[in-house]
Amino acid sequence: MRAYLLRRALQAVFVLWAAFTATFAILYMLPSNPVAIMLDAGGEGTQVDPEKVAELTARYGFDKPVWEQYLTRLWAAVRGDFGSSIQTGQPVTGSILDALPETLKLASIGLVLAVVIGASLALVATWTQARWLRQALLALPPLGVSVPTFWVGLVLLQVVSFQWALLPAMGNVGWQTLVLPSLTLAIPTSAVIAQVLAKSLSTTWDQPFVETARAKGTPRLHIHLRDVLRNAAIPTLTLVGITVGNLLAGSVVVETVFSRNGIGRLTQQAVTFQDIPVVQGLVVLSAVIFVVVNLAVDLVYPALDPRISQRTRAAV
Repeated sequence: MRAYLLRRALQAVFVLWAAFTATFAILYMLPSNPVAIMLDAGGEGTQVDPEKVAELTARYGFDKPVWEQYLTRLWAAVRGDFGSSIQTGQPVTGSILDALPETLKLASIGLVLAVVIGASLALVATWTQARWLRQALLALPPLGVSVPTFWVGLVLLQVVSFQWALLPAMGNVGWQTLVLPSLTLAIPTSAVIAQVLAKSLSTTWDQPFVETARAKGTPRLHIHLRDVLRNAAIPTLTLVGITVGNLLAGSVVVETVFSRNGIGRLTQQAVTFQDIPVVQGLVVLSAVIFVVVNLAVDLVYPALDPRISQRTRAAV
């Protein structure tokens, strides 16, 4: 197990390095000058003072060779220092830490709602013996997957906020402002979870151990929730680990639609102004979250299926 964890830790370090390096390469291939974009914040194409551009370019180190900039920024990133924002002048780490709590709150509630909605839909659809109900429930996930996140948000805004006036349309103050953004994130994600779990549950129902349980007189609901669900949950657990990254990506759209301050809004502004230090910090943050969540998922696997732990020990 120690060798397995060490190997996973090395893989995590490689993923973080690759994320940083890829972001650096892509951003430095862009033809425009981020300092000039910052000085022309209004986007009106006004004449920018060349001396001011040169001064800020030297301050942020953009006048140095690319390889030197890369090594300098990489060493600083290892120490948790991503420099200062070109747009605001504030430390990147501080800006991210200020915006992170709101996005984590939104993504966490969205993930919980997605798991509850998706799992409930899949469980009911595969447990019921009413053919019409099963077909109706299984038709919902493909519809949810095909609907864009921003469209879901706009519909919820129009109906719930503007027509019914039940919940606020924007802002970060109060739990009410989290309801619609969380649902907007949860609906497409729950559809994917429902699809994968329903398919896995249907396949597991055909396994021999289910027939054995039936022969012993075990109630159908008991088999469904204890035996079938436990064996069918592993593919869905893997999907949930990947979904965390998708929720963070979806927060960019959702926080823009609902005018919320968070990582999504920070990302949108950083990309617009080609704020290289902020974009790199956000990419590394996303990679860290992805690595941590997937490592946690790997550690949960043996609790669902002890055979996985045995295979892991045999492999190492």
